[in-house]
Amino acid sequence: MKKRVAVLGSTGSIGTQTLEVISKNPDKFEVEVLTANNSIGRLIEQCRQFLPNVVVIANKDKYSQLKEALEDLPIKVYAGSEAIAQVVEMSTVDIVLTAMVGFAGLLPTINAINAKKPIALANKETLVVAGDIITELAAQNNVPILPVDSEHSAIFQCLVGEFHNPIEKIYLTASGGPFRGKKKDFLETVTPEQALNHPNWDMGNKITIDSASLMNKGLEVIEAHWLFGLEAEQIDVIVHPQSIIHSLVQFKDNSMKAQMGLPDMRLPIQYALTYPARIESDFERFNFMDYPSLTFEKPDLESFRNLDIAFKAMKKGGNMPCIINAANEVVVEAFLQNKIGFLKMSDVIEETMVKASFIEKPSFENYLDSDKESRRIAQSIIGF
Repeated sequence: MKKRVAVLGSTGSIGTQTLEVISKNPDKFEVEVLTANNSIGRLIEQCRQFLPNVVVIANKDKYSQLKEALEDLPIKVYAGSEAIAQVVEMSTVDIVLTAMVGFAGLLPTINAINAKKPIALANKETLVVAGDIITELAAQNNVPILPVDSEHSAIFQCLVGEFHNPIEKIYLTASGGPFRGKKKDFLETVTPEQALNHPNWDMGNKITIDSASLMNKGLEVIEAHWLFGLEAEQIDVIVHPQSIIHSLVQFKDNSMKAQMGLPDMRLPIQYALTYPARIESDFERFNFMDYPSLTFEKPDLESFRNLDIAFKAMKKGGNMPCIINAANEVVVEAFLQNKIGFLKMSDVIEETMVKASFIEKPSFENYLDSDKESRRIAQSIIGF
């Protein structure tokens, strides 16, 4: 039986690579649902290629355009964030790949878990914002959360066959981004164009900026905390410029396992869709002679404060990770529009942490309110 996939955020970097994996394996997968936020041209192209049962455009203003463009095809067309949160519950969906960016991925993921759909998780913000709710729901519904982020997929792969063995520590690797080794005086004047020039990975704008500021790694630390049930002291970050070792696990007996390979997001995507099987791929093969030296460095927490901010938020707990996530989404957008400088992003996030209402044991409604409040605070600080 083919696995019927709902791809949330199909027009972004992860979404398009997911569809590439699906197109290479037509005997194993078919597209049941496609969703996008605004990129209607690419969404129309994807619909014509993959003929999903349902398509949803989050921007309701574009519904008529999408409906008209697909009127010759037997595709159900909907619009709005509410529709995205509802289509994941369809009985014809076998797995939901969440590649939406930011807080918007939270409610569809919750609905999919409640509908007992396996989750291929590329939306790290879901666990950052409400990891306690997501992990509890997944356990209650016996739903697997299969990580798609390369680092968390690496940890997950290292743990296959080891789930009964206690973890001593994990190491999440970071490329260091386009500004590795740069100090504050340089970072004061960097432009969005410079920050978007990642040396190893091809990602969307938001994730690429997060990578440049190390906030992406900070969010991944919080995600790992929930995915693998680890305390802050069990999670470390090391800079590995070559991006060949995607992350490592250290066990109680002091042995270590690492997952390696060329930086290619299609591999963790395919692994999440096929788990526990590994299927053949035509991805480029790694050659040790091309990488005779693999190097490692400590992250510079003085110049790149976002990683330290994320650790502090995780240790504080409650809704603090939700607060920093909301503030970060605001500052990244402001930076991309040249409204604030690169280093100012960390200043705004820290000030928002102080001003936003802290809740030690938040409910789902508390998370929604906290997200809105934190965005308002961050926007007011920037004047954005």
